[in-house]
Amino acid sequence: MAVITLRYAHAFEQVVVSGKLDGAAALQQLRDFAGTFAGSADLREVLMDPSVPKEQKLKVLDAIGVKIGMYPQVRNFVAVITEHDRLHELDEIINEYAQVADVDAGISDAEITTALALNDDDRAQLEEQVGKLAGGKVRAVYTQDAGLLGGVIVKMGSTVYDGSVRGQLEQMKQRLINA
Repeated sequence: MAVITLRYAHAFEQVVVSGKLDGAAALQQLRDFAGTFAGSADLREVLMDPSVPKEQKLKVLDAIGVKIGMYPQVRNFVAVITEHDRLHELDEIINEYAQVADVDAGISDAEITTALALNDDDRAQLEEQVGKLAGGKVRAVYTQDAGLLGGVIVKMGSTVYDGSVRGQLEQMKQRLINA
């Protein structure tokens, strides 16, 4: 199933790029539709029932699109997913699209752990430095761990950069043991 959802995600990315749409807005519109879809048993019944005519489903999608302010391209994409009986995979498609869009935009996720809370300026400077490591922009999630004593630990994917005082002391300890 992941291959199919990835194909739809790439197709939607092409729609967004070729239509010169705001990718974040298009993603939010898909998420809004998914929330509406998940929250309404009646809507799920209408859109997923093969006996309901395509034209009626499109009218329902049009009404929802107007209410949540969908781009026409987003509405058309949802119509394609509906027509191909893939609405049950909508959340996966959205998640895949978010990842594809991040890769295309050069955005990496980073988990940053510090000993103390950082102010906005310090966060901006740190994210800029981490962005240089990542080769693009960084979307950071911050946590605190007083046990670090000082410094920072940055985790991006499976790569960990440990610039903490605790980490440096551990490295020194290992060098002394090995010497």
